[in-house]
Amino acid sequence: MLGRLRSRLFTIPAASLATAVLISTAVVTLVFGYWARWQEWLYRLWGGTVLFIFGARVKVRGAENLTPGSNYVIVSNHLSLVDTPVMFRCLPVPFKFLAKHELLKVPFIGWYLKRAGHLTVDRASLRSSITSMNECARLIREKHLSVLIFAEGTRSLTGEMQPFKEGAAYLSIQSGVPVAPVALVGTWDVLPAKSAHFMPGDVEMRIGTPLSPEGYTLKTRGAFTALMEERVRALMTDPLG
Repeated sequence: MLGRLRSRLFTIPAASLATAVLISTAVVTLVFGYWARWQEWLYRLWGGTVLFIFGARVKVRGAENLTPGSNYVIVSNHLSLVDTPVMFRCLPVPFKFLAKHELLKVPFIGWYLKRAGHLTVDRASLRSSITSMNECARLIREKHLSVLIFAEGTRSLTGEMQPFKEGAAYLSIQSGVPVAPVALVGTWDVLPAKSAHFMPGDVEMRIGTPLSPEGYTLKTRGAFTALMEERVRALMTDPLG
């Protein structure tokens, strides 16, 4: 009872205020130009702030598996709304989100996604989806970007990992960029899907050894997707994967 009351009276309002202030700051400063280090500092500040408000204590394992200066298609499971600030705060490489194109129409969030160079996929039709995915792969390759994809496509409603979609494999194969498998453990306990009740707790981000797309083609992306899913599942049960 006290936990629910605290969530409604403090956690949700405080996290919402921090989000509004930092997104507004990001949007306003982007008007004057795009500074990668400034934006990275802002999103890490936001992630750390809301995790503190949530009472989530995060430990990172396997950061040494990612080479500084390299870029990756980062693939993770998705348990909770807490996953996003964990990624922003703790991933050891700067990254862009892969978001649905419709979000560009949302005030502030859409402006920020567009101005900050995040990637979007137009899912209006199969043809537009393929075209936008090919464009994302080109940007990943030519601009040396890392991109984060929650490979299940949506949050788990049960706490169990769902089958992975093939978008991450498509981008990795088309761009030639390796996949970095990441498992998030504990965020469901802090905030389950469809819940507004935050519970302070321990969270782990477990980063596995990158997977090369070499030898895979778009026709065999299903097999590459299965390998990613297998590696993330292994990381969820064993920190060393």
